[in-house]
Amino acid sequence: MMQDSIRFFGLGLGPGDPDYMTVRARKVLETADRLVHFCKRGRRGNARTIADAVVGASPEREIALVYPVTTEIPADHPDYAAALNPFYEEAAARLQAEVEAGHVVAVLCEGDPFFYGSFMHLWWRLKDRVPTEVVPAVTAMSGAWTHAGAPITWGDDVLTVVPGTLPEAELTRRLSGTDAAVVMKLGRNLPKVRAALGKAGLLERAIFVERATMAQERIVPLPDLPEDIDAPYFSLIIVPGHGRRV
Repeated sequence: MMQDSIRFFGLGLGPGDPDYMTVRARKVLETADRLVHFCKRGRRGNARTIADAVVGASPEREIALVYPVTTEIPADHPDYAAALNPFYEEAAARLQAEVEAGHVVAVLCEGDPFFYGSFMHLWWRLKDRVPTEVVPAVTAMSGAWTHAGAPITWGDDVLTVVPGTLPEAELTRRLSGTDAAVVMKLGRNLPKVRAALGKAGLLERAIFVERATMAQERIVPLPDLPEDIDAPYFSLIIVPGHGRRV
């Protein structure tokens, strides 16, 4: 049963397969007055697509937050923040108005809301203004290593999670000192990530996972992946540890 005081939810829906959605997430999804999802212009967001299995099309409940930019501008370029900051400010104000009008608002999040999620930019703007709950979820990386049949950490293995958007030298440095790794946010960064994994001595253990747990899932050992592939932004690489086993 939803607490009556909560009006704003960050709703983690899991990595893609709706069967991995939590009971709590499903309850909120079915009862919220407004279903909010981030998307590129002209497309439905991945999180909204996951929700289809539970709620289907609900035009009267939906609020699409259309990114002004996605990968057209590098994230470290000043123009990126200049475009995204007012977008998040306007989105937060819009959702606050919905809450103040008495509506229960759920922001749909692929994976977990607090793990590289756009929702966090709304959360820190609204958490002290409206009653808020974040519903955790199975992450994409957890779905990826499970479907790949690759236990990620053994014994005392140290796991490092890095975004592929880092410079190659920084990726190499961080990957060189770990037992197991997950590299998020691939997309156009794949060649750079592949090179960094090679320099760190991890290439042979690396596994490429595209759209983990979804119908279009693809799992390939990274050394077998063609060099010229266009990796989706929502793909990742896992490097299983090989520590203490008994």
